Amino acid sequence: MSKESRMRATVNQKLAEMGERERLKELLRAKLTECGWKDQMKAHCKEVIKEKGLEHVTVEDLVVEITPKGRALVPDSVKKELLHRIRAFLAQHAT
Repeated sequence: MSKESRMRATVNQKLAEMGERERLKELLRAKLTECGWKDQMKAHCKEVIKEKGLEHVTVEDLVVEITPKGRALVPDSVKKELLHRIRAFLAQHAT
C-alpha cells in the first residue's frame, strides 16, 4: 500500500469515526441539489436510457456512462468548500 493510500485511509477513518464524513455527505447532497447538479444528472440518465433503450441498460452500464459527466459537472465552488472543510477538520483534529 502506498503512502498516499495509507494517508487517505487514515483521513477517511478519522472523518468516519468523528461523524464528519456523514456531515460532509449531507452538505454535498444539499449543495448539489441547490446548484441543479442532481436535475442535470437525472436528465442525463433519461437521455442515456432513451438512447440505448430501457431493456438494454443495466444500472452498472448507467453508472459507467454517467460518472465522468457527473464528476465534471460538480461546480468548483462545491469542491473547494468540501476541501476547505476537510482541511479545517484535519487541522483541528491533528494528532
